Amino acid sequence: MASYDSDPFYLSTGHSGKHGHEFLEFEYSHGRLRYANNSNYRNDSLIRKEMWVGPLVVKELKRIVESSEITKEDDTNWPKKNIVGKQELEIRIGNDHIAFEVFSQSARLQRSGSLVEIQDSEDPEGLRVFYYLVQDLRCFIFSLISLHFKIKPI
Repeated sequence: MASYDSDPFYLSTGHSGKHGHEFLEFEYSHGRLRYANNSNYRNDSLIRKEMWVGPLVVKELKRIVESSEITKEDDTNWPKKNIVGKQELEIRIGNDHIAFEVFSQSARLQRSGSLVEIQDSEDPEGLRVFYYLVQDLRCFIFSLISLHFKIKPI
């Protein structure tokens, strides 16, 4: 794992609901990918998974992030977090380090799939980049979890 020690690449994304105890998180750092889900849906318990990933997986994570061009975005005009919930994204890649925290309006889109609220925002293009990046990361990581643990992540 020594080759990961010199790589500053870090990725974390998560959603927390209005009750605070409902959340979905992914975190990658130094070759380790972590997943946590606490939905309390039908009295589900907390699910935590952790796995080590190889250089090809890391390369694909970086490709997804870089091709989105999220590091060029500015969240000044994005809806801020509130008591309803939030969607977070933190990335450190190369010399760039970004952290976004968006009001649940956009997090709600993760469930509904509607882009109407994004189109009506002050920065629809920036939020669209954020939304699609989070979706791409979730799909990729859920696929890894399904393959590695042979479970359904949600």
